Amino acid sequence: MAGRRKGRILAFQALYAWDVSRRSLADLLDFSWVEDDKREKLGEEGIAFPRLIISGAIEHIAEIDQVIKNNVTNWDFDRLNKVDLAILRMSAYSLLYQQDMHPSIVIDEAIDISKEFGSDESYKFVNAVLDSIRKQLKGNSVQ
Repeated sequence: MAGRRKGRILAFQALYAWDVSRRSLADLLDFSWVEDDKREKLGEEGIAFPRLIISGAIEHIAEIDQVIKNNVTNWDFDRLNKVDLAILRMSAYSLLYQQDMHPSIVIDEAIDISKEFGSDESYKFVNAVLDSIRKQLKGNSVQ
């Protein structure tokens, strides 16, 4: 599970870099921005997971952002903290498109990453938005 956690952190960092500096998808996916020794430790298999999240989230960014907007109450989407937004985008992608991922794992990982990289209140905000998305998706699925 530690490999997935590292992969999610890389995906979050890449989505943050994409948002603030508009780095190209190719640049993000070659992971040249990751220290050589860390990249070598992960290996090709360890890189595949974040690569999937990064490319999937950017490919579906319009839908993901709309889902986030629909679940952010009393807050202007354009004023969201960029760290929180990157975590939300990564996690919303997993909730929407990675059906093999259990929603509680996705949300727990997002909370942990927001505690590590976000502001003091980030994890509460991220949890509330992702929980709302999870409930919305559960309500839309056929049981």
